[in-house]
Amino acid sequence: MESNGISESKIVTGDYGYVLQDVPHLTDYIPDLPTYSNPLQDNPAYSVVKQYFVHVDDSVPQKIVVHKDSPRGIHFRRAGPRQKIYFEPDEVRACIVTCGGLCPGLNTVIREIVYSLYHMYGVTRVLGIDVRWLQGFYARNTIPLTPKVVNDIHKRGGTILGTSRGGHDTSKIVHSIQDRGINQVYIIGGDGTQKGASVIFEEIRRRGLKVVVAGIPKTIDNDIPVIDKSFGFDTAVEEAQRAINAAHVEAESIENGIGLVKLMGRYSGFIAMYATLASRDVDCCLIPESPFYLDGKGGLFEYIEKQLKENGHMVIVLAEGAGQELLSASMQSMNHQDASGNKLLQDVGLWISQSIKDHFSRQKKMTINLKYIDPTYMIRAVPGNASDNVYCTLLAQSVVHGAMAGYTGFTSGLVNGRQTYIPFYRINEKQHQVVITDRMWARLLSSTNQPSFISQKEGSEDGEENNISGEMKNEEPATP
Repeated sequence: MESNGISESKIVTGDYGYVLQDVPHLTDYIPDLPTYSNPLQDNPAYSVVKQYFVHVDDSVPQKIVVHKDSPRGIHFRRAGPRQKIYFEPDEVRACIVTCGGLCPGLNTVIREIVYSLYHMYGVTRVLGIDVRWLQGFYARNTIPLTPKVVNDIHKRGGTILGTSRGGHDTSKIVHSIQDRGINQVYIIGGDGTQKGASVIFEEIRRRGLKVVVAGIPKTIDNDIPVIDKSFGFDTAVEEAQRAINAAHVEAESIENGIGLVKLMGRYSGFIAMYATLASRDVDCCLIPESPFYLDGKGGLFEYIEKQLKENGHMVIVLAEGAGQELLSASMQSMNHQDASGNKLLQDVGLWISQSIKDHFSRQKKMTINLKYIDPTYMIRAVPGNASDNVYCTLLAQSVVHGAMAGYTGFTSGLVNGRQTYIPFYRINEKQHQVVITDRMWARLLSSTNQPSFISQKEGSEDGEENNISGEMKNEEPATP
C-alpha cells in the first residue's frame, strides 16, 4: 500500500480502488516512541478470546451495498485492542469531559471509559472535568473518577460531570492539559464539540505533546455523519412513543381531536421519522428536510380536514426544525445563534398549533380540539435503555483501546455494524440528514398515508439532483 499523509487527512490507498481514511497517530509527529506489550493478553476476561488483538490492516468499508464491478471504496480503521501500546499504565493521566446538550447514555459512557482504563489497562488516574468544559479546564474543577465513584451512574440521566455550550480558548485549554500532566483527553459531545476537539488536537500536535485527543460522538438528533447512529437515539425514539401514545389517547377521546407532538430535530428529522414508524398511530410527520405548506390544495390544512372527516381524530409529529422557513417573516431570532453556534429556533410547535386553530376558526366548517405535547426535556433527561447501554459500552471500550494504542485526533463510531476509528475531519464535514428521496422516507409516507407536500415534478428533480450529488460526493447508499 502507498501512504499519503497531509495535515488534514491521512490517506492510504491500495488495489482495486481501496482507500483508507486513516486516523493520526502519536508517531506521526513524535518519532521513536517506545512501545509496550498490551496487558490484555494476560487479562482473565480475555482468556476465552481466540484473537486478542485487531490485525494492523483490518478496516471497515463505509459502503456495504456495492455493484460487482464497484471499486472497494472508502474504509476506516477497525477499532479494538492492539498488540503494542504506547503508554505504560502508570504514566497515564486521563481526563473525561462532556459537552453540549443532555443525552441518554452519557453517564454510561463515562462509567465504561473509567472501567476500561482501570480493569483492562490498569490505569488508576482518571479525572472528570467538572461541569462546564470551559470553566472546568480553566478553573481546574475536577472529580477523581474510580470504579467505585462511577459504579451506579448509568442508572441516572444527565451527566455527573455537568455540561455546557460555547466556544473555547484553545491555547488556555492546552496549557491546562500540559500543566496537569494529562496525556489522554476523552471528549464526549456533538458535532460542535468534535470540531472543538479537532482544534485542540491540532494545537497539541503543533506543540509536539504526547497527548491523545479522542472523541465519542453524542447527538440525540442522530445528525453526525458517517456513523450508523449516535448513542441515545434508540432511547429517544422509545421515549417519544409515550408522548405519541398520550397524544393519540387525547385525540381519539374527543370529537375532531388533534394530538400534536413536537420532538427533537433541529436540522435532522430522524427521531420524528423513526418514532412515527414505530408508533403506527401517527397520521402526519413533519421534518426539516421535507418542506411543507399550510394553505391550498395538497397543503397541511386540507389533509387535516380530510383526516378528521374520515377518522374523527388525528396525530401529528413535528420535528423542532420543521417549518422554520414558514416563520421567517416574523422570527426575530432567524439569524441569531446560541453559544455553540446553533441557530436559535422559534417554537414551531406552538406556532403551528395556533395556525391550525386559527384556520379552522376562520373556516367555521368544524370545531377542532387540539392538544400540544412537547416532551423534549423529559426525553433528554432519562438514562439510556438496554440497547443504548450496550452501544455506549462498545464506544467507550473502543475509544480506550485506540488511545492506548497511540491513535489520536479521532472519533470512535459504528460503521456498518463495526466499531471504527474515524478522523475528525470526516465527522465535521457535514450534518447527517434524512434523504427524502430514500426508501425509508417512502416507507413512512406509506405508513402514515400523508401527502409528500411536493409535486411530482419537484420530487423527480430532487431525486435526480440527489443521485448526481451522491455519485459525486461518494455518499452512503440509500437505506435498503
